[in-house]
Amino acid sequence: MSGHSKWATIKRKKGKIDDERGKIFTKISKEIAVAVKQGGPDADGNFRLKLAIQKAKSNNMPADNINRCIQKAAGNTENTAYEEFFYEGYGPGGVAVLAAIMTDNRNRTASEIRYIFSRNNGNLGETGCVSWMFERKGQIVAELKGKDEDDLMLLALEAGAEDIEIEEELASIFTDTESLEPVRAALLVAGYTVSGAEIVMKPANTVAIGDVDMARKLIKLLDALEDNDDVQQVYANYDIDEDILAKLED
Repeated sequence: MSGHSKWATIKRKKGKIDDERGKIFTKISKEIAVAVKQGGPDADGNFRLKLAIQKAKSNNMPADNINRCIQKAAGNTENTAYEEFFYEGYGPGGVAVLAAIMTDNRNRTASEIRYIFSRNNGNLGETGCVSWMFERKGQIVAELKGKDEDDLMLLALEAGAEDIEIEEELASIFTDTESLEPVRAALLVAGYTVSGAEIVMKPANTVAIGDVDMARKLIKLLDALEDNDDVQQVYANYDIDEDILAKLED
């Protein structure tokens, strides 16, 4: 496994998600608000909202919080207008970095993202400089928990999956955007625990990072971007050797 998915796995091991639960809830709340504004408060007829709710639940966001976010957005009690776009650039080792932005102040965000890149051995690029290296895909994360890998792969592929990557007890299943929900539903019916389902930007190719210092600098940049309130998600086309990953976790 490589790219953002792999680092997400490392962060789960470190407990980073638990440590920053409030920040994660804030970002999910923004996603819910935008989804409601675009497609209405009914998740059955609003696929983006359905994914946002699933993401909220997978991050243990209380049901009351989710409902309040939906009601607040549907009631137009907040007039905040969010813009959505990507910032693109390069990280240490020539790794392509794509940051999904949701902001109510483009000028503020531009200044902050430029600062993060410059202070963390990266370079903010022009629009289009790296986005062509990524494909918009559905990604489902399912827990194996002793289940047979071949059975999972057969089930997922028959349901419409395009690619599957296994990392320890987690399987990342990639689909086209239209097949995301059918594949997720098939996994649930078969008894698998699905811990995440979302639309992502998947790198078409990866850059090998074989140096510990380079890997540490890259992860520092990705973490700094993810910590920014206006960054919803970060994607990067790196591949780090398992031995180096082990040293990063120490």
